[in-house]
Amino acid sequence: MRTLTKAEEQVMMTLWQLGNGLLMEIVEAMPVPQPHKNTVATLLKILVEKEFVRIELIGRIHRYHPLVSKEAYSTTTLTGMAKSYFNGSFSNIVSFLVDEEKISVSDLELLVKELKKKK
Repeated sequence: MRTLTKAEEQVMMTLWQLGNGLLMEIVEAMPVPQPHKNTVATLLKILVEKEFVRIELIGRIHRYHPLVSKEAYSTTTLTGMAKSYFNGSFSNIVSFLVDEEKISVSDLELLVKELKKKK
């Protein structure tokens, strides 16, 4: 799966939130300050070329639909980050988050308990 720029990710996040949308619906749903509609249209064109988005033609209007789910993109991105920055180890990611005080040991313990309940 190809990677996305931050701007492309922002458009995809909005499209995932909407489910699908017309250009102006996507622009209006984006966080403030909203980019210009021409910028979003260009980003959507790139996302179509990268096969992240498909176009449904409704007369002369385009409705945009995500082809890649947020979950699939998140998994690929996180796996790539693990390989690039943490020797492919998700344990190293968790250790890093604890060291950087982004997650506490008590939060981890609660997470482990919840995971054990699911199994």
